Amino acid sequence: MSKKQKTIQREISLSGVGLHTGNTVKMTLKPAPVNHGFAFSRVDLEGAPTIEARAEYVVNTQRGTNLEKNGVQIQTSEHVLAAAVGLDIDNLLIEIDASEPPIMDGSSKYFVEALEKAGLQEQDADIEEYVVKEIISYKDDVSGSEIILMPSEEYQVTTMVDFGTKILGTQNATLERMSDFKEEIADARTFSFLHEIEMLLENDLIKGGDLNNAIVYVDKELSDSTMQKLKKAFNKENITVKSNGILDNLTLHWANEAARHKLLDVIGDLALAGTRIKGKIIANKPGHLVNTQFAKKLAKIIKLEKRNNVPQYDLNLPPLLDIHQIMDILPHRPPFLLVDRIIELSDKHVVGMKNVTMNENFFVGHFPGAPVMPGVLQVEAMAQCGGILVLSTVPDPENYLTYFMKMDNVKFKQKVLPGDTLIFKAELITPIRRGICHMQAYAYANGKLVAEAELMAQIARKK
Repeated sequence: MSKKQKTIQREISLSGVGLHTGNTVKMTLKPAPVNHGFAFSRVDLEGAPTIEARAEYVVNTQRGTNLEKNGVQIQTSEHVLAAAVGLDIDNLLIEIDASEPPIMDGSSKYFVEALEKAGLQEQDADIEEYVVKEIISYKDDVSGSEIILMPSEEYQVTTMVDFGTKILGTQNATLERMSDFKEEIADARTFSFLHEIEMLLENDLIKGGDLNNAIVYVDKELSDSTMQKLKKAFNKENITVKSNGILDNLTLHWANEAARHKLLDVIGDLALAGTRIKGKIIANKPGHLVNTQFAKKLAKIIKLEKRNNVPQYDLNLPPLLDIHQIMDILPHRPPFLLVDRIIELSDKHVVGMKNVTMNENFFVGHFPGAPVMPGVLQVEAMAQCGGILVLSTVPDPENYLTYFMKMDNVKFKQKVLPGDTLIFKAELITPIRRGICHMQAYAYANGKLVAEAELMAQIARKK
């Protein structure tokens, strides 16, 4: 049974400071219509420009995943996106009056709480889900970071991290079900190492931090000068290092909180692929760079598969129209009858099939020793399917002929060879009027798009 898209029932706002700017930020989470996805709106700028949460808009991954569209920026987008994905939300508008969402406590906790308080609303549209059928991977050779996506019955994520330091060492985290995100992942806070904090302080790049929104692992000796800078930055009179190697005033929620936060980041970053995922992610040494590079790769794969949209049919089932019934409708005859079966037929679309064998007469000359089905005949076969679609609208199809009027945007993607089974799908672009059929047609073989064309034909009564 298909699942429905979700948004929130009402808008809700929360405020905090931006981690890197230190400025107060107000963020309002708003319901969004079906197929909207996630998007940010900068209400502090003229026209409240919108940046869709898509991998194509990632401009850098320094200190977070940062997006930019037409010169408008969104920084550290990942925590609020992870909260939306973790709560099974599909459509959400995120309005903010600054370039970055509030850091809150460095986790997704407060975003999850706000979204739950707003309430979830089921929408009248099926979800769009990318079902993983084969392994997809991406590796960054410089860092050794790697992400693998493999088939699974639901969206699962495992992170394996190794920071090369004694204080933190190797950690793993796994989320078996997205429904467990709130309890197992949402509270995991961001973290940093002391040497990174020093660099950020030196470059005036961390103004909204305090000891409650970032775990700081002390991976080097804490000098007096660094201590003074930390006291000033965190507005604390005293700062010490706890026995587990982190700065004080903060207690870990889990021993592997760092790995859990990396898992949170993976979920937030992969939301930029723009589609729900049904598969298992294994991320080794993940980071925003490898996460977003993988999201870009995945988005391209999803886009290509959407465009190809290879239909799946059980060819073992009896056809809607067999070859004899097809010849009752079409005037074509062998060797120029290029449709063997009709699988589906409605008032707006038709799906047909042809088995391509070595016995086809055109293989005699196209080409000797290297048989390839001519592209023009692939288009003719698609047109014959369209002919059945339009002729099915008249009571006496045997008294009509079908004539080509126009073909546009014809593209051939793959070779069609002896032994291939061609599936044709034609859909009306405009309603049939005065016997004129304007349709978009596709031909598929071996799970791939092999040809496509925009076709126009007209039926005319035989003289």
